[in-house]
Amino acid sequence: MRHAILTALACLVSASAALPQPPGPEQGRFAIPATDEGLPGAGPIRRYDWFRQLWQQRRAEWAQTAVQDRHAVVFLGDSITQGWGGGLGAAFPGVKVANRGISGDTTRGVLVRLDEDVLALDPEAVVILIGTNDLEEGATPEVAAGNLKLILAAIERHDANTPIVLCQVFPSSATMKRPAEAIRATNALYLAAVKGDPRVTYVETWPLFANEQGDAKKEEFPDLLHPNEVGYAKWAAALRPVFATLGLSEAEADRFTPEPGFESLFDGRDLTGWGYRRTSDKDRENAKKWQASDPNAAAWPFVDEPLTFDGQAATPDGRYRAIAGRLVVATPPEYRKIQQLWTTRELGEDFVLRLEFRATPNADSGVFVRQPQLQCRDYALAGPYKKLAKYRPQEWNELEVTVRGGVARATCNGEVLEEAMALPASGPIGLEGDRGQMEYRRIRVKVLPKP
Repeated sequence: MRHAILTALACLVSASAALPQPPGPEQGRFAIPATDEGLPGAGPIRRYDWFRQLWQQRRAEWAQTAVQDRHAVVFLGDSITQGWGGGLGAAFPGVKVANRGISGDTTRGVLVRLDEDVLALDPEAVVILIGTNDLEEGATPEVAAGNLKLILAAIERHDANTPIVLCQVFPSSATMKRPAEAIRATNALYLAAVKGDPRVTYVETWPLFANEQGDAKKEEFPDLLHPNEVGYAKWAAALRPVFATLGLSEAEADRFTPEPGFESLFDGRDLTGWGYRRTSDKDRENAKKWQASDPNAAAWPFVDEPLTFDGQAATPDGRYRAIAGRLVVATPPEYRKIQQLWTTRELGEDFVLRLEFRATPNADSGVFVRQPQLQCRDYALAGPYKKLAKYRPQEWNELEVTVRGGVARATCNGEVLEEAMALPASGPIGLEGDRGQMEYRRIRVKVLPKP
């Protein structure tokens, strides 16, 4: 009899454990609020049963790892971020990361959980990708952008020095209730929200993945919403140069010795031998015309007196920086900003110029050879050389320019960019900044003997 009673009690306990349990005090702390009343922001917060369970489960798990996740680079988002899973750390060797993505989340949902899930960690930096689910739920781009502003403001109140990396909403499809025009509009409002904010690095992840119609590519987004391994690899590659400039990775310069006959134009430690030149009258005129006719024209600050930066690690405006062997042209807070850094040395002889460059998605820059500009960009997206077979997006690429008799031949990884670019008799080497981030390293020159 006693055995039968114990067996019955065990069955009752087992059955009750299988039923949904009311949240305890700790579980309730991580539950989705029952209503929108009193919540910050606007727009949808999902309350489907599966989402309620996932939201509570992930947040409760994160609370257990909060101490070990302090000062991590926090990735904040929805299922695209969550789906990176354990591969997130492997994608950024040496960088402490914390994944705070919840599948199905919206900008307002992220705002509600921001304090406990992110700010409590005192993050080293925050990477944000959010907004696609707002569109599926019928929210307007304006609602998503309004919540983003509140997220940015909350991070600033917590620590105004926290770097923020804002990724454009990825492309999807109208069949997924995320039409291209709505995503474009959202990204445009996101850009407007952060324009001029030096804390925020805006990364163009939409053109990185969009096809000609503005939708996701099936070969990278099989369900037209979530990236596969190829897609995640491209996203990681887009972020690595930004992490390096923020000091989160690549803290040591690569060891490189110029080939025999070559001499360095950049020592990797500071901007000795480089400076700003007076903005030419022609450039001043072009800038004024452009800005008068186009409200989205690039900022173009004029230099009235030449400046040299010998011994300085960065220009006073912070645009050009010497970081661990790299000459970085940082992403401008204005989104587009025309600036030009020149060697103080003039080259009148025939020579070979070699350097390596790395560009963030859709970055636009250029290399001046005695004055004329050779486009040096993220060629795959920004052109003009979009059909290069050997160009490596978001990786290091070698540029070589051979100047003989006033004509330059330029190649990228051995492929011809320009066969015969006419040059003046003498002039400096220059590096232009426009859109996105460009990095240069191993900048060296070899003077050729006279024929």
